[in-house]
Amino acid sequence: MSDMAKKPIKITETILRDAHQSLIATRMSTEQMLPIVEKLDQVGYYSLECWGGATFDASLRFLKEDPWERLRQIKARAKNTKLQMLFRGQNILGYRPYGDDVVEYFVQKSIANGIDIIRIFDCLNDLRNLQTAVKASNKEGGHAQIALSYTLGDAYTLEYWTNIAKEIEEMGADSICIKDMAGLLLPYEATRLVTALKEAVKIPIQLHTHYTSGVASMTYLKAVEAGVDVIDCAMSPFALGTSQPATEVMVETFKGTPYDTGFDQSLLAEIADYFRPIRDEALDSGLLNPKNLGVNIKTLLYQVPGGMLSNLTSQLKEQHAEDKYYEVLEEVPRVRKDLGECPLVTPSSQIVGTQAVFNVLMGERYKMVTKETKAVLSGRYGKTVKPFNPEVQKKCIGDEEIITCRPADLVGNELDTLEAEMAQYKEQDEDVLSYALFPQVAMDFFKYRDAQKTKVDAAVADTANGAYPV
Repeated sequence: MSDMAKKPIKITETILRDAHQSLIATRMSTEQMLPIVEKLDQVGYYSLECWGGATFDASLRFLKEDPWERLRQIKARAKNTKLQMLFRGQNILGYRPYGDDVVEYFVQKSIANGIDIIRIFDCLNDLRNLQTAVKASNKEGGHAQIALSYTLGDAYTLEYWTNIAKEIEEMGADSICIKDMAGLLLPYEATRLVTALKEAVKIPIQLHTHYTSGVASMTYLKAVEAGVDVIDCAMSPFALGTSQPATEVMVETFKGTPYDTGFDQSLLAEIADYFRPIRDEALDSGLLNPKNLGVNIKTLLYQVPGGMLSNLTSQLKEQHAEDKYYEVLEEVPRVRKDLGECPLVTPSSQIVGTQAVFNVLMGERYKMVTKETKAVLSGRYGKTVKPFNPEVQKKCIGDEEIITCRPADLVGNELDTLEAEMAQYKEQDEDVLSYALFPQVAMDFFKYRDAQKTKVDAAVADTANGAYPV
């Protein structure tokens, strides 16, 4: 073992973002988070992942909370630990490419409100879709981490990963994350990949995986021995299944070794005790499906992320076609190959999965084509690692013009227009960004917020007039 490898392993805690996103559809509220933040802050984590991903949408849509206020409240309590977010490149936290001015403003406001590390990824690993966010993060003094959407396939050789890592380093990223959203990275492959990346670049390497296929803890063990700098873990009540390996287990695994974190297990136990009733409540209400806690080996057989498997099942159930499940699973890799062998991560996983369902149910491949499939095939999501299947492309989009530029170049600046559309509801600068990402959802939230204020104002007025509301 080289001296370079002998170092305490750093841990990013995902309990406030990916853990509950993966297990309970991002439904943990700010009120549930805040009482434990000060204890989480004492552990000594490398960072606390607490924002971005689906938290923004879920806060506004389901919890009627302002995501910006959540971030500020967490920042006020986490005085020692860096806060981290997940950012979908030019798509920010939404599902379409936004103008550069919106991306830049979102990065600026995220850092101003308390984010230290921005993990930026693109579903096609098209680095052009990451440039604006990285530059903006560098400008604001944030840590720009680029995440490689990890996947398997002919194109994804060690040479591919090391070459793209070098490009990322040259782009000005501060670190690289191997983002294994489907739990496909096997332990000995992790040794090879981490070793190759550490030789190729000087910037730190972080590893993020999910327990879906059952190998994640072993993968972390081998990656740490190979010199990875940081691993993503979740406190045990929200670990395993479609979430990450358990923090306490990884801490204990490395105890007394050169990788010892030095974390206090009694402090971690207190934190776990806090989250356990939240998990139990989610189990009792049905919000946490016990199926999400098991191992799904089909993930490795079909290279399909856990969330995508459950989507396919529900789509087939709606069509009363559950008997077509295995046909669809076999069609997924074929569609993926037709679409340039893209990684399967939001939104490409949904696009490939839905198209595979249509191909099977229609009895003819690409007889019915979704608008998203057409957008991928016309280059509107960016450049894929391999070329599209020309016959499929012709059948789906005919002679439509193929875009070869960066998709955002066709969008142009849009901040002023967005600002004008929602001006009457604006209470803080950040509101325009909430509106930019989710116009209808944000509008509903703004109206709800106004209604709540009216209620409070009325109660205050009653109290001032000597009437006490019961």
